Amino acid sequence: MQKATAERPGPLVEPGAELGPDELKRYSRHIIIPEVGMDGQRRLKNARVLVIGAGGLGSPALLYLAAAGVGTIGIVEDDTVEVSNLQRQVIHGMSNLGQGKGESARASIAEINPFTDVVLHTEHLGSANALEIFSGYDLILDGTDNFATRYLVNDAAAILGKPYVWGSILRFDGQVSVFWNGHGPTYRDLYPEAPPAGTVPSCAEGGVFGVLCAQIGSVMAAEAIKLVTGIGETLLGRVLILDALAMSWREIRLRPDPETVQPVELLADYPAFCGVAPATERELPTIDPAGLRDLLAERAAGRRDFLLVDVREAGEAEIVAIDGAELAPRGQVLGGDIELPRDRELVLHCKSGGRSGEVLGYLLDHGYGNVRHLEGGIAAWVDQVEPAKPMY
Repeated sequence: MQKATAERPGPLVEPGAELGPDELKRYSRHIIIPEVGMDGQRRLKNARVLVIGAGGLGSPALLYLAAAGVGTIGIVEDDTVEVSNLQRQVIHGMSNLGQGKGESARASIAEINPFTDVVLHTEHLGSANALEIFSGYDLILDGTDNFATRYLVNDAAAILGKPYVWGSILRFDGQVSVFWNGHGPTYRDLYPEAPPAGTVPSCAEGGVFGVLCAQIGSVMAAEAIKLVTGIGETLLGRVLILDALAMSWREIRLRPDPETVQPVELLADYPAFCGVAPATERELPTIDPAGLRDLLAERAAGRRDFLLVDVREAGEAEIVAIDGAELAPRGQVLGGDIELPRDRELVLHCKSGGRSGEVLGYLLDHGYGNVRHLEGGIAAWVDQVEPAKPMY
């Protein structure tokens, strides 16, 4: 057995029961690898791994963890399968549209490996349930795409002393690392503070190169297998960075920051910690699709002057747009790169109302007066006014 070090802390899981004939045949290509062997495969059989999200990163990670013989896989997922997911979330298919992602993922795993038990956690992950859920697992994989959940996962894992594998993707760029409080750095050592709200788009806003999910997700699965079995050197203390457009990998070293205060209890409100104000905090002025249609007609007739501002990303506007809208992406407005006129009436819109509401709140806080946003965003506009237009 290899000597445990900071990067190689030793096997995370004790060996499980003896493998049956069908399991021996199934896992033979692992067992004949000296570093894995029978002992390592039995550790995988005994492992309990929790995956946060059955989306872009969760899809390949779940498939490979199941194929590798992980005995119990937990999935935290409360979303449903949409057609726009299928460009990258390969664990789902056309027959799963409208189905819960957790249920869809469990069915795919059963097709790959009937020896893997799947436990679904279909509730939304939050401060009230994270510690209870995490406590039943040896290892956590976090493939979420928002900072509030990432900090929550980090803090819950740190409090329980559990390692977790983190992955992040956007457009052509991916990052992956292993965090383990008490053995190495945590996510808070990498990101002591969350970036200002709205400055980093999600995959739904900025897009993602589909196969990047497989590249980063498979690395996450490999790190989990190494942690369980105790083989090789993990990414603990290292962040692996991929530029898929240039197809180049690089790594940066990361050490625990002595000034980073590790959590002893979960925060009550992680979105607030990340600067995301609750949607119900205040009433924001809105206009419905029919009202905007009438306003646009008045503007076309020369009886009204206002600016219709699309705060989505340019790629989204290429898919579908409201005629006469001007593009001003949310991040550029909130970051001060774009200043909207103060002397004109403004109507904002995004895909469904979340981002436009965020920009609207920002503008109101900065002294803008005559401004509102489209209720339900362009999704409501297409549904109620221009149903022939595509949606995404």
